Amino acid sequence: MIAIEEIENLTKEKLPLVTVITGDDLGQYSQLKQVLLEQIGFDTSDLTYSYFDFPESSYVDAQLDLESLPFFSDEKVVIFDNLLDLTTAKKSYLDDKDTKNLESYLANPIATTRLVIFAPGKLDGKRRLVKLLKREAKVFEAGELKEAELRTHFQKLAHKQGLVFESGAFEQLLIKSNFDFSEIQKNLAFLKSYKRSGQISLMDINEAIPKTLQDNIFDLTQFILTKKIESARDLITDLRLQGEEEIKLLAVMLGQFRLFTQVKILGQQGKNEQQMVAELSELLERKINPYQIRFALRDSRTLPLPFLKRALSILIDTDYQIKRGNYEKGYLFDLALLKIVSLL
Repeated sequence: MIAIEEIENLTKEKLPLVTVITGDDLGQYSQLKQVLLEQIGFDTSDLTYSYFDFPESSYVDAQLDLESLPFFSDEKVVIFDNLLDLTTAKKSYLDDKDTKNLESYLANPIATTRLVIFAPGKLDGKRRLVKLLKREAKVFEAGELKEAELRTHFQKLAHKQGLVFESGAFEQLLIKSNFDFSEIQKNLAFLKSYKRSGQISLMDINEAIPKTLQDNIFDLTQFILTKKIESARDLITDLRLQGEEEIKLLAVMLGQFRLFTQVKILGQQGKNEQQMVAELSELLERKINPYQIRFALRDSRTLPLPFLKRALSILIDTDYQIKRGNYEKGYLFDLALLKIVSLL
């Protein structure tokens, strides 16, 4: 069972002595946080709840409340929000004394108090405080879901919302949402309001869910690679009318061709999809969406590495020329696309 479904079974009465909500998938993390607060009936006007948002709150005040006995009921809930000290973020709201005091509490929590900690980001497993929490607390982590888990969760959610997808429509929803948790959730909510009947067709997905700039550049790249020059020109004209600047279009296209080149090189080195995700995430110092790698592998399969390197060189040189202001940017952008077509 994934974290979001586990949390849906919690209530205020079933809360562990210490609960931690964390994770670096911020869309999923936000959902975990929202559902937990709903499940325990959090209300700022209810005096059986205490809420401390760091760094706005002082840990001294939070500690005093945490270690005191409940006054208005038999039990109370204390919430620490944005406690980034637990994560790899370079933030520190607790000094050494505060940290030791919290560690002491976690080792011997008060039976009448339920502590809930929200810590967006990746837990820093090297910290003693985190090791203690993993041992003593119930930790719900918004981590990367496997494709099967993502599918199953949103199929269940769609069913609960009365949505029925025709063949291929649900798959298209996942693709259009880039297999991103928060995007899928947002698009499901939109579809529910868009089609009151709940019957969702493939056409509904394509018409109702707006294309992102990334989607449009992907289409443009495919037009170029298949030598559909007129289609490419029409799309560029539409994007310009929408106010998209050539330098921005070029940047997104550069990103696509760079990824094509990277996965091609890593593939020739014998790396599998999972290894590519890990290596590129480390290289770029940010988490790479595994589905980006999967689609890049699919779309670059027939493209020779020399072509990709040359195309990348053309785009980089064009970016340089535009930023230097050597020629009109629209002319330079169109010329770059024609140069790439000529290589095919």
